[in-house]
Amino acid sequence: MDIHDTILSAIGHTPLVKLNRLVGPEDATVLVKCEFMNPGASIKDRMALYILEKAEREGKLKPGGTIVENTSGNTGMGVALAAAVKGYKCIFTMPDKMSLEKINRLKALGAQVVVTPTNVPAEDPRSYYETAKRLHRETPGAFMLNQYHNPDNIEAHYNVTGPEILEQTEGKIDYFVAGLGTGGTMSGAGKFLKEKIPGLKNVGVDPLGSVYEGYFKTGKLTEPHVYKVEGIGEDMLCGAMDFKVLDDVRQVDDKQSFVAARRLAREEGIFAGGSSGAALHVAVQLAKEVGKGKTIVVILPDTGMSYISKFHSDEWMRDMGFLEEKGAGTVRDLLNGKKGEVIVARKGDRVDQVVERMRQHGISQMPVLSEDGRAVGMIHEYDLLNSLVANKTTFADSIDSIVAPLQGVVSPDTSLNRLREVFAQDKVAVVKDGEKVLAIVTKIDLIEHMHQTNA
Repeated sequence: MDIHDTILSAIGHTPLVKLNRLVGPEDATVLVKCEFMNPGASIKDRMALYILEKAEREGKLKPGGTIVENTSGNTGMGVALAAAVKGYKCIFTMPDKMSLEKINRLKALGAQVVVTPTNVPAEDPRSYYETAKRLHRETPGAFMLNQYHNPDNIEAHYNVTGPEILEQTEGKIDYFVAGLGTGGTMSGAGKFLKEKIPGLKNVGVDPLGSVYEGYFKTGKLTEPHVYKVEGIGEDMLCGAMDFKVLDDVRQVDDKQSFVAARRLAREEGIFAGGSSGAALHVAVQLAKEVGKGKTIVVILPDTGMSYISKFHSDEWMRDMGFLEEKGAGTVRDLLNGKKGEVIVARKGDRVDQVVERMRQHGISQMPVLSEDGRAVGMIHEYDLLNSLVANKTTFADSIDSIVAPLQGVVSPDTSLNRLREVFAQDKVAVVKDGEKVLAIVTKIDLIEHMHQTNA
């Protein structure tokens, strides 16, 4: 008889499923790892159980103890499952952007949930990070997983998730795609797979507003912005994120994430969350780029059941501006009337060359491209001036040390309403399609477009 002693032994061994309708016949094969089929409906079950059982063995978590953790919901679910079976108490802190379904699921398992504001810095005492630390200090004998900085998070995926993917695919994969949240999945499973499969490329997925993509490409932190997709991205660097295992990091916006997740449900019958949509969007994009004969494995971290009142709702999507009303307009509409090529710089260009290019074209910023033509950052007139005045660089030096992360990134399908929000945070909008920069859009471009369409 095949019987589990407890629900905890049912964690793992989730299926790989081949996509059929979201990829074309000339695209790479895309295999999705359905982590929402874990008992707690997310990949976090693996890490939570691994860390808790290691803490038990080491005497850090004692019988009847209290577990404290900050969570976007999924880690909390994995911890709460284990706590219910093992007899622990749980206190979780969650930012207020998380879905009501996630909060109520934790409460249903007997956990105490403390909701904190989203739009505060990580170091703010009101943030869910700092609130969890305070509760840990104030609760005698409490254990905190510290998933964002705990190397055991990486170890869990190195020892469990990575080997499972290797076994399922027999090592016949070319790309591993995963969203970057705490970083544990990519840092652990990605490292394991890279060690075992020669030539494998690890591609991280980061939402617009998070700091990872910019830091990976320039070594500098961007100013984080609030975004709506849950369980992915960060406003700080996490100790569980090992950038050395990454070959590339790609950005997605909220609309791309949600639309991809909705298509996954309606065209493939796979009901997954927004972070799954983000990773899927990149995997499908990558499949078109690398073409037939390659295989991509992409992690789907959690279930769509947690987001029925959010992006799986047409009403919510309309309210948020992600389902366009007739005539609302997108950046693509604006670009149809915008002529001229994008003036760019390339890594390794000298400062004097870039200054002259700016002068000739009357511009104050340019995208910076890598040797293979991918956008890696932005060079700003202001940064050039500051570096020259401070004698940190000369006109004969390379611009590489001055390149800043891309900010204000939008896609051609971004609504014009959303574009106005971008302008409130950034001076210009950088229009990207995949890794290619299509245009730099300014406030006056939007004003001219509105004048033409309303004339």
